[in-house]
Amino acid sequence: MNGNRVNIITLGCSKNTVDSQKLMRQLQAGGYMVNAGSSDPVDIVIINTCGFIRDAKEESVDTIIKYANALQKEGRGKLIVMGCLVERYRKELEDTLPEVDTWFGVNRPGEIIRHLGLAYHEELTGERVITGPRHYAYLKISEGCDRTCAFCAIPEIRGRYLSSPVEDLVAEARFLVSEGVKELILIAQDLTLYGTDIYGRQMLPELVRRLSAIDGLGWIRLHYLYPAGFPYEILEMMQTYPKICRYIDIPVQHISDTMLRKMRREHDGAGTRRLLSDIRRMVPDAAIRTTVIAGHPGETEQEFRELLKFIEEQRFDRLGAFRYSHEENTHGFLHYSDDIHEKTKERRVARIMELQQLISAEKNAALTGSVIKVIIDRKEGLFHIGRSQHDSPEVDQEILIKSSKKIEPGTFVDVKITGSTDFDLYAVQV
Repeated sequence: MNGNRVNIITLGCSKNTVDSQKLMRQLQAGGYMVNAGSSDPVDIVIINTCGFIRDAKEESVDTIIKYANALQKEGRGKLIVMGCLVERYRKELEDTLPEVDTWFGVNRPGEIIRHLGLAYHEELTGERVITGPRHYAYLKISEGCDRTCAFCAIPEIRGRYLSSPVEDLVAEARFLVSEGVKELILIAQDLTLYGTDIYGRQMLPELVRRLSAIDGLGWIRLHYLYPAGFPYEILEMMQTYPKICRYIDIPVQHISDTMLRKMRREHDGAGTRRLLSDIRRMVPDAAIRTTVIAGHPGETEQEFRELLKFIEEQRFDRLGAFRYSHEENTHGFLHYSDDIHEKTKERRVARIMELQQLISAEKNAALTGSVIKVIIDRKEGLFHIGRSQHDSPEVDQEILIKSSKKIEPGTFVDVKITGSTDFDLYAVQV
């Protein structure tokens, strides 16, 4: 078959990664030779874009232009662009980038497949091509979001919250484990709401219970648990289900009640503190990861100092700080002035991360001499690189392990911590 080489470029979050991997499986079923991010000559380039915040949008546009120029230079090939950027800005993109052959928004794999003259295989919906490391994979359990946070464009891009049925997710997880996956990372815009739309109640505990029964699966990691309505049953399960990582990703965004109201969050400062206290009481060995936003419209220096004091008080195990991005058609864009200077936003983000660096360094130093279980991700120079249950791939710290033996990626081993830096650990295999 001629003209059947496809290169898929994925930008943005892990949800986009899942979408691209599932599209690749459909293309394979149609007889296409599929690569991810390859620099080899191809017949079709598909770019899965991100349109969430300004930096991501700029990266997406730059990538489109790069591949459009490359294909034009070769004098051959088709360029297809899909994903969140297209969903938000299709008309503008069509007007400014005529080099692109076809545009598709989000959740349109069937349209892409049919556009290429292929049949869409419904029976393959739960299958995908695993790109990158084969020992961990993301399991997207829902689409969209029903929250109305002032800064977030996801509801406009991805639509209303829609859970995937438990049975479908268990089947998909079994497929991934059969392909060698040892760690499943559950993702959604909001894990807390999972199941409420189709079952009338929170179903995350039931889903995790079903996933824990899969033979060959070592770890289950939970990302993006919204604070309001937090599923406390998950904390109880962490005490009795060893496959559930003691890792709680809970984006608080701020602690000032004034700012939380402006952000249209459904939790307040006191409730946030109670929840964090409950987590530490019920699962003392849990690592808590959070994200905060600096420079949201109306954030005063006093409110920023309140946020800093909160971070110092809580001593989060993992923390990411983001500067506010004034996104079209969000509540913040429509109702607030972007009144914080960009340099002020950057200064506040830098101050937060300086504080978190000190906290992380102290926590890491305290681990010296301890023995922990890790999963090996790769070999790099003299070290095997691994992660504990307290660290998610790509976003958290790593453990650099000296070992005289070759250890295959995906292997679980016990290591003794011998030293640390601000955001990494050193260890030897026990």
